[in-house]
Amino acid sequence: MKEVYQLYQDKLTTAEEAVKVVKSGDNVFYGEFVMTPPPLLDAALAGRTQELQDVIINGTSFTGFPLTVQSDQEQQHFILQDWHFSGLSRRLHDKRLCSYVPITYHQVPRIIHKYVDCDVAMVQVTPMSDKGFFNLGPANSVTGANLDKAKTIIVEVNEKVPICLGGNGEAIHISRVDMIVEGKNPDLLQIKPAPASETDKKIGQYVMNEIEDGSCLQLGIGGLPNVVGAFIADSDLKDLGVHTEMMVDSYVDMYNAGRITGAKKSIDKYKMVYTFAMGSNKLYDFLDNNPMCAVYPVSYTNDPRMISLNDKVVALNNALEVDLFGQVASESSGSRHISGTGGQFDFIFGAFNSKGGKGLICINSTYSDKQGTLHSRINPTLMPGTIVTVPRSCVHYVITEFGVAQLKGKSTWQRAEALIEIAHPSFRDELIEQAKEMNIWVRSNKLQG
Repeated sequence: MKEVYQLYQDKLTTAEEAVKVVKSGDNVFYGEFVMTPPPLLDAALAGRTQELQDVIINGTSFTGFPLTVQSDQEQQHFILQDWHFSGLSRRLHDKRLCSYVPITYHQVPRIIHKYVDCDVAMVQVTPMSDKGFFNLGPANSVTGANLDKAKTIIVEVNEKVPICLGGNGEAIHISRVDMIVEGKNPDLLQIKPAPASETDKKIGQYVMNEIEDGSCLQLGIGGLPNVVGAFIADSDLKDLGVHTEMMVDSYVDMYNAGRITGAKKSIDKYKMVYTFAMGSNKLYDFLDNNPMCAVYPVSYTNDPRMISLNDKVVALNNALEVDLFGQVASESSGSRHISGTGGQFDFIFGAFNSKGGKGLICINSTYSDKQGTLHSRINPTLMPGTIVTVPRSCVHYVITEFGVAQLKGKSTWQRAEALIEIAHPSFRDELIEQAKEMNIWVRSNKLQG
C-alpha cells in the first residue's frame, strides 16, 4: 500500500504540466459519454491552442463542448472526431466543428488496436483504491483499447465518478499511468428521462407483447424505452435479464420492482451487463460498487456472438426512416448526420440468432416538419444521401403505433405490404401506388379493404 501511494505522489502533477506532453499532429483520446471531456485537462490543453497544430481529439458521444474546440473555431489547431454522435456532436457537425467515424460498434476496440494511433489518453477516473487501481466509471466501451494504444496516459481524478464493477477492463493500475491530475470533482451529466408521447405508449404496448418471462433486455435512451421500462416495472413479468449496450434509469426501476433477476441468463447469470451508462444520480448511485452490475468493453457486450448466447433476447432500437424494401436508416436524414450506427446493427443481428430472440426497430409512423406538415417515416425509398444502418437482409421486426411487421422470410412484395399496413393511414394509398411504380407487386385490395 505504501508503494502505490508513493507512486501516486510521484506521478501527481498539475493539468498545465501534464498537457505539455501533447505535440502538434498528435492523436488525443478524451474519454466517452458522461466522462467527456476531462475538465481540467481540456482547459489546460485549450491554453496551448496557439502553440499546437492539427491535434486530433477523439471521443465517443461528447457530452460537453471541449474548450479546445471552442478556442479554435477554424480547426487549425484542434480537430474533433466522435465515434458516436450525441446531440452536442450533431450541432457541432452542423457548424463543421466535428467529424464522425463510421463504425460497427463491437469492432471498435479491434479497429483501435489495428489501425488507430493514440499518442495521449486523457480520461476521468475514480480516486485510486488501496490496491492501486483507478476505476473508469460508467464508460468502458472503448476506453480500454485507447489506453492499450496510448503512448502517454494521464488520468484526472473525479470523486463523483461511481465505481463500476466488471466485467473486465473496468480499471487501470497506477503502474500503467504516467501522470495524475486531481480534478474539480464535477457532477456527472444528469440525463432526465425523456417525456413519453401517446404514440410512444401505443408502440410500447406492442413491444410488451413481444416480451415474456425470462427475456433478456436491451433498451436504449428516449421516451419509448422509458415507457417500456415503466410498463415492465408495473407488469407481472418474471426473471428478466439484462445484456445491453447502455444502462439507463429505467433498468433501476425494473430491478427495484423485482422484474430483473438474471436467473434465466446463459452467460453472466444474475448480472446486469452493459458497456456504458447515462442517466441521473439514481442510476449512478445504483451502479456504484454494485455486484449485480457488470461493465464490459463493447467488444464483449455488443459482439453478436455473445448477445446470441442468451435466450429470448429482446433488443429495442429506434430509427429515423424505413423504406418499403425494409432498409432501416437511424443515423442520417439525407446527408445530414444525426447519430451513429452505435450498437443497433450488433443487437439486431445478435437478437435474431438468440433462441427466441427478437430485434425490434421501433419508429413513429410520422413526423412534422418546422412548418407543421406531416411526413411519413415509412417511404418507398430512403431520402437521397441517407445512410443505411441495418440492411434489409438483417431487419427482423418493425413496430409503429399501428402494429408490428415481421420481415424475415418475406419477399419484397410481402415486406412492402407488411410495412404499408403499419404506416400512417393517411399515406397508405400513396405508398401502394409508389410501390407499384417501383415494380413491387402489392395486394392493394387487401390493404384498402
